[in-house]
Amino acid sequence: MRMVVQVAFIVLGLAAAAALMLWDNGVPDAVADRVVPPKAIPLAVMGDSNSHAYQDRLNFSVESGQRGGINQERTFNWVEVLARLRGDEIDVGPWVTWGRSGVMVRLLDLLHLPVGRAPRKEDYLYNFAFSAMGCKELMEGKFRQAPRLVALMDREPERWRRGVVVIRTGLGEWSQFMDLQAKDPNAPELQPVIDGCVKYVGDAIRLIHASHPATRVVVVGVVNEASDPLYFDRWQNGLEFGNIEKALGRLNGALRQLADAQPNTLFFDDQAWVLARWGSRPPDGTPVYKTVTIGGTLRVTNTAGDGPNHAIMEDHHSGLAYNALWAQSLVSSLHAGFGLSLTPITDQEVARFVLPLADASLGAALRAPGS
Repeated sequence: MRMVVQVAFIVLGLAAAAALMLWDNGVPDAVADRVVPPKAIPLAVMGDSNSHAYQDRLNFSVESGQRGGINQERTFNWVEVLARLRGDEIDVGPWVTWGRSGVMVRLLDLLHLPVGRAPRKEDYLYNFAFSAMGCKELMEGKFRQAPRLVALMDREPERWRRGVVVIRTGLGEWSQFMDLQAKDPNAPELQPVIDGCVKYVGDAIRLIHASHPATRVVVVGVVNEASDPLYFDRWQNGLEFGNIEKALGRLNGALRQLADAQPNTLFFDDQAWVLARWGSRPPDGTPVYKTVTIGGTLRVTNTAGDGPNHAIMEDHHSGLAYNALWAQSLVSSLHAGFGLSLTPITDQEVARFVLPLADASLGAALRAPGS
């Protein structure tokens, strides 16, 4: 009797999986229905919350917490900025609600059936980044961003000959050891973190190039979390802050070395970008950062808040202005590093994009209850 029950469960499981396959074969209908500019460069993303779309209402709701608070609909991450400013030249895929979550991911993997994207989210098709994902999730666990992305790329191999994959992850693991870094930048406990991130990023690059050798890959370095306003009251002396910078240099140096050793791979020095745009702490360790002016009117400071004048949002993710400037620099890097025919995003274009959204956000703040 027990064997009969077990067989019945297996049959039911297979039937359910078959039904799922008929309902969703791994790619949304929007893929077949879309019209893509013929010369657009496909761009995919893997990583963490720095790249997960802010407009994902499936995961960022009023109940669970909105990216940008009351300004969510006017606050975009760098991928969303690229889609709006260079959608004719860079193809991040159609906007879709797609993927699997929970036990269904394990079941489909067990049956060797396509999962698509994991977890389920509302985002651009080629964006596999998800909040709280680290370097390990690029290759292992139930999310396995790289194998799932490559499975999607395999459906359009010719297009991905001119494609780009951006890998931006590692901050989550690294920032857990800030106090240790402040004490000793050469602490032996840091080496496994460095080695692990380099391993998983390297494995992801090699997996991509195994079937798509011409695809370009951008490895984004890790920034100094001590520059987040959340930590302005910490490490306020030159020795501790300097130690954190030295430790970070070890991680970014290893990632740069990895990228330099791989074909068609570029290292984007995110920490250097932060230093150039927002500055750093002076030798005494006190937080004094630059003010960035957009369009001659909007002054953006390295402070936390959901208003457009803050570089960082209340939930300590990059704000609208920060992401627009970051997207601008990424386009420049893709052109300089790979020779891609992309139109530069000018400062005037950044202003035309950001300022109307900033004005609307400020108006919404004035109308907000209790403000």
